[in-house]
Amino acid sequence: MDELNYCEVVQIILKSHAINRPHIQTEVQLIFDTERDRYQVLNIGWQDLTRVFGCIIYVEIKDGKIWIERDGTEIGVANELVAAGVPKQDIILGFKAPYKRKFTEFATG
Repeated sequence: MDELNYCEVVQIILKSHAINRPHIQTEVQLIFDTERDRYQVLNIGWQDLTRVFGCIIYVEIKDGKIWIERDGTEIGVANELVAAGVPKQDIILGFKAPYKRKFTEFATG
């Protein structure tokens, strides 16, 4: 079995969150720093008279583990990673407090 390239898997998943968003008036931007393994999906623009700038998803790959630092999706990036073949022990929910991670089905860090 071929080993998964986590960088590629993360990029594919994040790209899927930047397309087909007809109900969103703002622009969704992808920021991929492949040199440092940092990946981000941003929501930028104006919604009526309100400025919108926010991070939807932020993921880092550190020491062979995928750290999800921000996940503003309904489906859950961790669930999408598992569906793509990433083992749960290689996914860390960085947005959860360290003491709470042991109660998830994912790695603790």
